[in-house]
Amino acid sequence: MHVPIKVDYGVRALIDLAIYGNEGESVRAADTSRRASIPKAYLAQVLHSLRRSGLVKSTRGPNGGHALAIPPDQIRLSDVMDSLDSSENLVQCFENSNFCVFQSCCAQKDVWKNVEDAVFSILDSTTIDMLAAKTKRISDLDFVLNVPTNV
Repeated sequence: MHVPIKVDYGVRALIDLAIYGNEGESVRAADTSRRASIPKAYLAQVLHSLRRSGLVKSTRGPNGGHALAIPPDQIRLSDVMDSLDSSENLVQCFENSNFCVFQSCCAQKDVWKNVEDAVFSILDSTTIDMLAAKTKRISDLDFVLNVPTNV
């Protein structure tokens, strides 16, 4: 399965907003861009799409930025996929029965449908809050493991 870069960047941006947007505070796009390693121009497009779908809110001005529009435990990865990726199915023949000449006698169809169902089940049960918590744990562990011993 290929995860579009726009979805990857969207998830990274939402995790950053969940971690650094304390109590709904706005986070500057430049800060998210730096921390999440997302090019600023691409981040602007991603945040615009996330705002249009109601996952992010934006504030203009000197103290402006972006914040989560809903709590991170209510944002599922399936929501992010829906917001940023237009493809509904992993295999094109599910979308268009005329796509494949073997549609009526395809031995693979059930396998790919099971794979798709499993993937979407995971996306539907994984929240931005879960990923933000895991990111914090990994970051804390990385800091502890990499502290210089001669300090």
